[in-house]
Amino acid sequence: MVATGNPGKLIEIRAILADVGAQFCSLETLPPVRFPVEGADYRENAAAKALAVARQLGEVALADDSGLEVDALGGAPGPLSARYGGERLDDAARVRLLLSELAAVEIAGRGAQFVCEAALATPEGVLLSARGVCQGRVARTPRGEGGFGYDPIFLVGEGERVMAELSPDEKNAISHRALAFRALWRQWSARVG
Repeated sequence: MVATGNPGKLIEIRAILADVGAQFCSLETLPPVRFPVEGADYRENAAAKALAVARQLGEVALADDSGLEVDALGGAPGPLSARYGGERLDDAARVRLLLSELAAVEIAGRGAQFVCEAALATPEGVLLSARGVCQGRVARTPRGEGGFGYDPIFLVGEGERVMAELSPDEKNAISHRALAFRALWRQWSARVG
């Protein structure tokens, strides 16, 4: 079970873990789950979501918390990425806000990283977690049709393509979420034998 209401994340997690032979469902078809209020720590947020679902529904649950950390903004928006600028903003408005805050910053000073903390919890309280990081820079303008969130402005590594210009397979080979969930699944596989 994947503890997310974000359809983009669910699609990515299913693709990332497609070869593990497990079925992953979202919360949409299940009884409502009470989630804790998210704070400013990726690992704590991911763990709290996974534990909430595992305990309330009696199933093994996966969750993540991820965000974009921009050097020129002191690491912001970070764990608050999905709420950056307020709850009323959608992804496109958050991207515009971030770009406006970086308007005077040259591309060389736009270092950034996507961070993901993935967690797996059991109803009995077993908790595993893993972190993934993807380095890059913030582009001047949005591009591409793929992905979601800040993908249209995240230049991957030292390259000139933004995450939203990558195919799903390319993205799932290098993304912060892919790195975190694959590491998490290796931990779980080693534990269950």
